[in-house]
Amino acid sequence: MKVLVINAGSSSLKYQLFDMNDESVLCKGNCERIGVGNSFIGYKNNRGQQKKVEAEMNDHTQAFMQVKAMLTDPEVGVISDLSEVEAVGHRVVQGGSIFHKSTVIDDKVLEDIDSLSPLAPLHNPGAVQGVKAAQSVFGKDTPMVAVFDTSFHSTMPEKAYMYAVPYKYYEKYSIRRYGFHGTSHRYVSGVLAELLGKDIKDTKLITCHIGNGSSITAIDGGKVIDTSMGLTPLDGFMMGTRSGSLDPSVVTYIMEKEHLSASDMDRILNKESGLFGISGVSSDDRDITKAESEGNEHAHLAHEMLYYQIAKTVGSYYVALGGCDGIAFTAGLGEHQAGLRATVLDYLGALGVKLDKEANDNIDGMGIITTEDSAIPCYVIPTNEELVIARDTKDLVG
Repeated sequence: MKVLVINAGSSSLKYQLFDMNDESVLCKGNCERIGVGNSFIGYKNNRGQQKKVEAEMNDHTQAFMQVKAMLTDPEVGVISDLSEVEAVGHRVVQGGSIFHKSTVIDDKVLEDIDSLSPLAPLHNPGAVQGVKAAQSVFGKDTPMVAVFDTSFHSTMPEKAYMYAVPYKYYEKYSIRRYGFHGTSHRYVSGVLAELLGKDIKDTKLITCHIGNGSSITAIDGGKVIDTSMGLTPLDGFMMGTRSGSLDPSVVTYIMEKEHLSASDMDRILNKESGLFGISGVSSDDRDITKAESEGNEHAHLAHEMLYYQIAKTVGSYYVALGGCDGIAFTAGLGEHQAGLRATVLDYLGALGVKLDKEANDNIDGMGIITTEDSAIPCYVIPTNEELVIARDTKDLVG
């Protein structure tokens, strides 16, 4: 069975084609600058062949036509006809309180996804466009599945997902913690349980998805009991350009002093804060690391703040879980920033965690980074959200 996985944004469309007989990736790529001019599609197949083509893509339907052309290209294509794609899985960021698991898409599901756009204005509209475009190219007879970033977190108890604001705002506007990166946390926690040689139902795990956007999740028996992101991906600890959690009065105080609108403040918190805001250098950790090595004190402070906040979050989840059987680091920084992992695990020495410095410094891919006598084994596990989407799609459409 061949499954096409789609991650559609407002001006981009990432794709991967899986052969689910062995879960191999046949090809993958990205359509960029959809609707903004100078559009192009990138493509790479499992034979190592690559192609990049500039093409007119005024909307997602035209983007899908380019994907179709690549998949069936006489030189680099991996299928002879689009009918070989038996199902399409779509990443959807916000499932709200409606979707607690992956779901086969019909008109009502698409309507509900669109209705949740106020909770994810940068993401859900793009997903809706992606689904409609896929239907126009593949036809409505090709089954499609929505896999939600939020659904894995739907097991959180009320005490974890509610905010201490008047309850009427939850009733009127669904103001609560939803959490994100759920597909990544689900995949990584499953692999972590396997590495520990345990049934996930018998584990207490903490998964750390650390990238330009970051979140940490506490998982008890395979079910989420808490996660750091909230109503939006802005909550939690500091990220590339996001502030993370802060005293709400900081927001109102800055707005009053600077005479800012709500949209101005939203821009500052989401796009001008975090590592970028503190370092004044970049949101890219490679740039910050370079600046820090050259003696930039603000870059050093940005790293100190990030590592401290990650360690605090992990520590709080250790308490929430009542112990921990394993910790995993994943995503861009989690997988590739040895200094981050080393400093965080140094903080976690209070819990009996012992870093294997050589393993941590030299790891390439998946592996353990703590010593045999560490109270909690810690691993690096590359995430694979696309495979989770492909698996859910296969399971639901058979």
